[in-house]
Amino acid sequence: MGRSSKDKRDIYYRLAKEEGWRARSAFKLLQLDEEFNLFSGVNRAVDLCAAPGSWSQVLSRKLRGEEEKGVKGEGDEEVKIVAVDLQAMAPLPGVTQIQGDITKVSTAQEIIRHFEGQPADLVVCDGAPDVTGLHDVDEYIQAQLLLAALNITTHVLKPGGTFVAKIFRGKDVTLLYSQLKIFFSGVTCAKPRSSRNSSIEAFVVCQNYSPPEGYVPNMSNPLLDHCYDVDFNQLEGPNRVIVPFLACGDLSAFDSDRTYPLQLEAGKQYQYTPPTQPPIRPPYQQACHLRKNNLLSREDAPSAFPIRVKMRQSNKLSPPDPSDCPDLWNKHRESSWTKGKTSFWPMRWWMWIQHNPA
Repeated sequence: MGRSSKDKRDIYYRLAKEEGWRARSAFKLLQLDEEFNLFSGVNRAVDLCAAPGSWSQVLSRKLRGEEEKGVKGEGDEEVKIVAVDLQAMAPLPGVTQIQGDITKVSTAQEIIRHFEGQPADLVVCDGAPDVTGLHDVDEYIQAQLLLAALNITTHVLKPGGTFVAKIFRGKDVTLLYSQLKIFFSGVTCAKPRSSRNSSIEAFVVCQNYSPPEGYVPNMSNPLLDHCYDVDFNQLEGPNRVIVPFLACGDLSAFDSDRTYPLQLEAGKQYQYTPPTQPPIRPPYQQACHLRKNNLLSREDAPSAFPIRVKMRQSNKLSPPDPSDCPDLWNKHRESSWTKGKTSFWPMRWWMWIQHNPA
């Protein structure tokens, strides 16, 4: 599979590189803005879980008018943008970076300090856990991350402000909607066109921040309890919270689930574009280095062969014929993998070959 394969399969991935965005997720925020006019009157914005920085790029370009297609504008000095993430992120013009934990009070205090004591007009969060493929588990973990983002938002967002965050839609999403509605008078679930239909992700656009009377933000206690006259146990049947669902993006825009040819315009030659900004010290960096140098190894070899096994990269679609290696085949037949078993021997032979040291 060549480097251009993903360009062909994912049009927004290709466009992100061509337009200088760090990730395809930039188009999601742009399409949300088309529908909700998120950036109108915004001078102070916070990007939570910001790495690699595509949403911070959107904020910088839209609010400051800088760094578009590599050309710097004058920028608006009154605009302040703060990006927060646990991971390091390459610098962006006009964006102040905080490498911190969004569950810490100190992080909220540092955000306010950068705003010179003023609260934020807009808080966005595109953070998500590494998905497992188990939708119930992914939805729960994402909900906890969103609540953490909401918690710090209550520390830094001004009354009447806007909060935008990723959400995984599932059967229990009503509870999350109810919690958001306690703090915002308007809550809408939106699905940008650049978000794949096969994905359960969507985005909640929460407008007009108005916390309950007497609410005091506190990181050390649970965000929500039952003191606000909301009985979440009754949110079933006709009592379920109904949140408007909106598809964002022009109908003529590219379809994120469709494969497009590499040559979109007649007479224009396709040219591969590398990513705008590679990740800084990603957690998988060492594993990639070991794999490229064929150095990955395992200590947990099968019990029949308790030795260090070198994992080999192979392009073979089938195991070698037993007649080509009779000694190895006889050893395999007497191993615990196959002895006493007569069915599916080709599969066992293949698995055994994969674990047998060269």
